[in-house]
Amino acid sequence: MIPEAAGAAGALAAATGFLSWAVRGRSSKIFGPSAWHGPRGTGEKKIALTFDDGPSTSTPTLLEFLAKHRVPATFFECGMNVNRHPEIAREVVAAGHELGNHTYSHPHLYLKSADFIAKEITKAQDAIVKATGVSPHLFRAPYGQRWFGLRAAQQQYDLLGVMWTTIGRDWILPAKPIEERVLKGAHGGAILCLHDGRDIQNAPDLTTMLDAVRSAIPLLLDQGFRFVTVSDLLCLNPQRPTPPPNP
Repeated sequence: MIPEAAGAAGALAAATGFLSWAVRGRSSKIFGPSAWHGPRGTGEKKIALTFDDGPSTSTPTLLEFLAKHRVPATFFECGMNVNRHPEIAREVVAAGHELGNHTYSHPHLYLKSADFIAKEITKAQDAIVKATGVSPHLFRAPYGQRWFGLRAAQQQYDLLGVMWTTIGRDWILPAKPIEERVLKGAHGGAILCLHDGRDIQNAPDLTTMLDAVRSAIPLLLDQGFRFVTVSDLLCLNPQRPTPPPNP
């Protein structure tokens, strides 16, 4: 390969690598303000447990278990699922958990227009507020993919993007490997990502996630970890719910 061609190929590879990191890199803030972990090195063993894609018909079972162990969590909900199960979304809030925006229909935002991204976030925000009275201030992009136009959409609702320190891959793995990923990824300041839904499926089977959570949480509590919401972990102002409108 001639030097000029080699140089061009190298530049293209570098640009492609940078764009890939900007879209999916946990620490990327290229497309909007974002966090993927809380304070580290403080000696505190605070961790944030998060759930994406809900609410679903399995969410109440998860809420019951979390209540038993007094574990707060942050739920990044899809607007379409909130419209499908508004009563479950209200149960999440009533149980003291935090809500985040996870778009309306769980699309890939990569390569989408700024208008498309803005509409997805707006429709989700509106659905959550209507059902629960809570206006989320946290956002998680589906599949962890961000794109041009997201920054403006986040600014419209004062949303902080939230990635994760460890993801359980609970949509594909059996319960034991999910548990092992959660335990291995737990350290002070960690944000752990699991799912109480499967994109916008109506009644997904979440048995493996529930089994993993039932095993992992008692072990983490025994190790001295303290569960907090993402806002508490990041020292943000907590959400302040207002009464939802009459149906």
